[in-house]
Amino acid sequence: MLRIAFLPSNIANQIAAGEVVERPASVVKELIENSIDAKAKHIHIDIGKGGLQLIRVKDDGIGIHPEDLALALARHATSKIKTEKDLFQIQSLGFRGEALASLASVARVQLASKQKDQQYAYQINCEQGQLSEIKPVAHPEGTTVEVCDLFFNVPARRKFLKSENTEFSHIQDVVERMVLYHMDKGFVLTHQQRVVYEFPIAETEKEKQARIAKICGQDFVDNAISLDVSASGLSLQGYVGLPVIARACRDLQYFYVNQRPIKDRLVHAAIRRAYQDVLYSERFPAFILFLCLNPESVDVNAHPAKQEVRFRDSRLIYDFISSQIKKALQAVRPTATHHQVMLEVEESVSVSAVSSPKPSLATMPWHVRESIQQYSVLHDDAGDEEKPIMLTQAHQQEEVLPVLVSTPSTMPSLGYALGQLHQTYILAENAQGLVIVDMHAAHERVLYERLKKSLENQDIPSQTLLLPITLNVTEKEIQCVQAHQKFLLSMALDIAAAGPGVLIVRAVPAQLIETNITQLVRDMLSDLSEHEKSYQVEDKTREFLGNFACRAAVHANHKLTILQMNALLREVEKTDLSGQCNHGRPTFRQFSMSELDKFFLRGR
Repeated sequence: MLRIAFLPSNIANQIAAGEVVERPASVVKELIENSIDAKAKHIHIDIGKGGLQLIRVKDDGIGIHPEDLALALARHATSKIKTEKDLFQIQSLGFRGEALASLASVARVQLASKQKDQQYAYQINCEQGQLSEIKPVAHPEGTTVEVCDLFFNVPARRKFLKSENTEFSHIQDVVERMVLYHMDKGFVLTHQQRVVYEFPIAETEKEKQARIAKICGQDFVDNAISLDVSASGLSLQGYVGLPVIARACRDLQYFYVNQRPIKDRLVHAAIRRAYQDVLYSERFPAFILFLCLNPESVDVNAHPAKQEVRFRDSRLIYDFISSQIKKALQAVRPTATHHQVMLEVEESVSVSAVSSPKPSLATMPWHVRESIQQYSVLHDDAGDEEKPIMLTQAHQQEEVLPVLVSTPSTMPSLGYALGQLHQTYILAENAQGLVIVDMHAAHERVLYERLKKSLENQDIPSQTLLLPITLNVTEKEIQCVQAHQKFLLSMALDIAAAGPGVLIVRAVPAQLIETNITQLVRDMLSDLSEHEKSYQVEDKTREFLGNFACRAAVHANHKLTILQMNALLREVEKTDLSGQCNHGRPTFRQFSMSELDKFFLRGR
């Protein structure tokens, strides 16, 4: 009969190491975090054979007292927390006291350190939990941790590692995440004695942008919005990329909570929602964002690897991140220099187009105006200049074309129309050069934003079903409906229990009467069970409005007058998210004179 017994300390440490030390990149992360906590200004990382042979991290931090060197390699020994209360106010990157002990159980570790004003540095070695004597060595102020032959005594773990190049790429990713946040520190990364990255301390905005460009590319810097907002005890800073630089994967997504890089489903869902009207479904936004909040409002002790966190008020976090990024995207206009758009949460966010003469004309062709008139009742508060003019008025004004004379300082951001290309694109001249506008995509965005605004302050119309729909559900889903009855009614959904395991749907949103109601209700219940909130109705409504705007917008092979083209350009300039249609396609492209000169080899 098997009896319960204590595990030997070396086996217990190896089990713990399995959670903390997943691969060489995990080692690098833990050691860099220790250097940052030690207030180092310069951190040097040396890697040999993808981290399998050598990982050496050297810093110029405050160092370790000689009497604490042995403790540093012991489990649950740390200088960063002392009491239970400290667990809920963690401000350091490390705090568990497990990293070095876990490393020492699966690798050969050498630790050398020197504090300020000490005459000598001291060094200790550890292999398979056996500590050497502490001895004086020559070493500058700071600490060096050298990890050799990772997993030498756990061959089964070593077999699961990838190639040297793959493991080093993971190390690069860890270093890049640290480099992007800690601009006040210098980093050097070498592999096989070859310098891969060298980042001096970045103090000025220009130096910070150069560091970001080296990691994320100059295209990101040129097409990113600077974000700096605060509200409800939360602060969000960083950069969000415009939809034009959306990626095919999540390789340019960096998010930090209280200086800690994390990967969180809630955060990514909030950011994804902010981009929902401007991205293709298979594209991913690029961003570098730093969220700061009270340490008591976030639990960073959710996982030994410290890459996951739990928020006390996850709904507040979701709404704050989503709304602020959405405001930033909406604030961009063709006149704005993207990376200079700054937001203040206390003020209304707007970036005005350059003032310009506004031709008085029908804002869109006859068949489009007819479509708009069908829902023009929703725009009673719109100014006179936004109301469609009768076709006869447009003809009368076409007889006397105004002469529009503008200097570069007064010319509108999208300029003035020159003509149409194949009755699909509008060619316009502005101060920078040539603008090509996809007239259907641009008009679609204008109509879509008008429709959204018209519904923002109105109740969702409800449609009673002639034949109510019954659904077989679980008891948990019935309890979910009862708990969120008020929210469901606000979404124009009349749902109630009709017996054990049965729900009955009596009314649904009027605009969604043709959709799959059964699937809609099941999706909503799933969202409510997991997140206590659902956006299914809003998403379906937006999809309906988007399809309506797409059908109503002017299509290709439709001839526009110069006045109509200019009217559309002015509407685009003052419309939110005008850079893309609601399907994610770009609405216009700018070509500068220098770009055009290059096409024709001018100046050579």
